[in-house]
Amino acid sequence: MVKPGLVVLIGSGETASAAGQVYETIAGNLGQGFTVAVLETPAGFELNAAGVARKVADYLALRLQNYRANVVCIPARKQDGPFSTNNPEILSPLLESQLIFAGPGSPTFTVRQLQDSLAWRYILARHRLGAALVFASAASIAIGKLALPVYEIYKVGEDPHWKPGLDLLRVYGLSLVVFPHWNNSDGGAELDTSRCFMGMERFKLLQTQLPEEIAILGIDEHTAVIMDLNEGVCHVVGRGAAHVLRQGEEWTWGEGESFPLEVMGDFKGLVSPEEGIGKEVWEEALARERERIAAAFSKRPLPDEVEILVQEREKARKQGQWGEADRIRTQLTRLGWEVRDTPSGPQLIHRG
Repeated sequence: MVKPGLVVLIGSGETASAAGQVYETIAGNLGQGFTVAVLETPAGFELNAAGVARKVADYLALRLQNYRANVVCIPARKQDGPFSTNNPEILSPLLESQLIFAGPGSPTFTVRQLQDSLAWRYILARHRLGAALVFASAASIAIGKLALPVYEIYKVGEDPHWKPGLDLLRVYGLSLVVFPHWNNSDGGAELDTSRCFMGMERFKLLQTQLPEEIAILGIDEHTAVIMDLNEGVCHVVGRGAAHVLRQGEEWTWGEGESFPLEVMGDFKGLVSPEEGIGKEVWEEALARERERIAAAFSKRPLPDEVEILVQEREKARKQGQWGEADRIRTQLTRLGWEVRDTPSGPQLIHRG
């Protein structure tokens, strides 16, 4: 059965001390020795895109060192060119990652470079196979039904408007837009920079442009919303609060509080694991997941009970006691282990 991983949205401060609790929560679910992939795409238009990702990767490597996390950067920056979001060689580590991070940059650039790309299909596939997705700042905006063009409005002076988003949560019945930096105050007393630098006046204009069914999820700075799609609940972690505006109502939840995903729409379970991915990519992801699990188990010592049974079976085989050997094989199968006899000896594969 497919069980999607956590979806974590961070309002700001993805490498600040307050974010540590978020990553600890995720790591606690993943165990030891997992792989973290940091995507360069959101800042792929910047000359220092690699440096932006490396800063996050270095933070995560240090923060998760007790979990023996292997942190890699994925230099997929644009749809075309040598660092393409469609290059399977560059993207290969995604298929072995159990935590995928995307963060600062441009929301609209992120959408353009990931929409319908191989990178995005890999990310969807890994998430549906249990990998946690962490989106901060620009990337958190990009995963909504619609994406807020922050730079275009705040820096260039375009009128308030929306662009299509990646719509990550559509298959779960949710239509929402995400506002990180909800309580930003960089403008001080002279300039309202709340609501992700839009200010209340522009925010109200943006609200009027949204279809009624779309919910707004606002996330304060140094705050994260951890979505558990299997339990249907969100947890608020950090210094601030999470805010949901939908159909004329508004709710706020603070640090340590939880709220149901149904608040943001008609939440439902995943309809089809392949949806938005395609059969070929889904099967590739499944095959790599089986390989990853098999490799992980091959490095672990066998349970004592299993080790004893394997030794007894080998002894029975050497003595020509084939009925006894078959009986032990059946017993191992019931314990979740498949035995393959090879020229170099028995090979055990854990089947759960």
